[in-house]
Amino acid sequence: MIEFFIKNDITLKRWRRFKKRRLAMASAWLLALACALSFSAEWWANSKPLVMKWQGEYYFPVMKDYVATTFGQTETVIPNYRTLELTGDNWALWPLIKWDPFESNKQVDRYPSAPSSDNWFGTDDRGRDIAARLLYGLRYSMSYAVLVWLITFTVGTLAGGFMGWRGGVIDFWGQRVVEVLSTVPQFFLLIIIISIFKPSLFLLVFISCIFGWISISYYIRAEFLKNRKKEFVEGARAVGASQMRVFFRHLLPNSLGPLVTFSPFVISGNIVALASLDYLGFGLNPPTPSWGELLNQAQRYFTVGWWLAVYPALCLFLTLTMLSLIGEATRDAMDPRL
Repeated sequence: MIEFFIKNDITLKRWRRFKKRRLAMASAWLLALACALSFSAEWWANSKPLVMKWQGEYYFPVMKDYVATTFGQTETVIPNYRTLELTGDNWALWPLIKWDPFESNKQVDRYPSAPSSDNWFGTDDRGRDIAARLLYGLRYSMSYAVLVWLITFTVGTLAGGFMGWRGGVIDFWGQRVVEVLSTVPQFFLLIIIISIFKPSLFLLVFISCIFGWISISYYIRAEFLKNRKKEFVEGARAVGASQMRVFFRHLLPNSLGPLVTFSPFVISGNIVALASLDYLGFGLNPPTPSWGELLNQAQRYFTVGWWLAVYPALCLFLTLTMLSLIGEATRDAMDPRL
């Protein structure tokens, strides 16, 4: 089906070469499925039924908020669906995981609690379901990683491409600026800035993008320097193509090899970066679901809560492994020698 939309012969050959790597294809499908489940996590992990019938009426608590008096509960404003007596014609269809990532299980004796039939992966130090927090946490990890990747690669491509395209004085002084910025200890500066401001997902993305574009700009600049004197560029100029058309229509599409090749590895690196920040306490604000925050709890409860380390580490390992397999297949598919 994808081949139907690919019109370029070279791109089609690269896609077929990528498709031959079965592990990479399986990883791509599994990662896409995991992301789809995470971004629709309200349907899979929630403390509200998907649909329910109460006194002859149908309700959809996942899609709409109801007041407690609708179900005869007068002691609270927010309905507690777990305490409803669903007998006779009254029934409810629950998600696969009957916990949201912020709800504590008050039926267990201590926190964190071991895996059980109620909490498949156990609970954290506040009684919250780990399976739900892992599922929701992937949403934030991928959002951060992809946003940083998009912004940094866009800025780096434009900056590196402009320097390589113009050359001369612009390229010389542009490289001096890039060299100065590349000497800044980025991770430590990131921690300092986050400690000053209240961290959020978009603030973390913005701060991470300040210096993240530098590395890709080197490769794009080199590609532009290599391609700007080739025949197809000279031919476009000879027929009167504008500078903008030469840049975006001819040079840019033929210089994106490094960008495509490095993308899976950069995304995996961004996931590790967010997990590291959360582990150190400089990441997303609690109680936002986070893999790094669970690993931080695992350090504090390593003698009594093995599940706090095993399941988040396993999720992180599988995600990074799948991205690495995709990256290796992409690198081979983009190899001009093949």
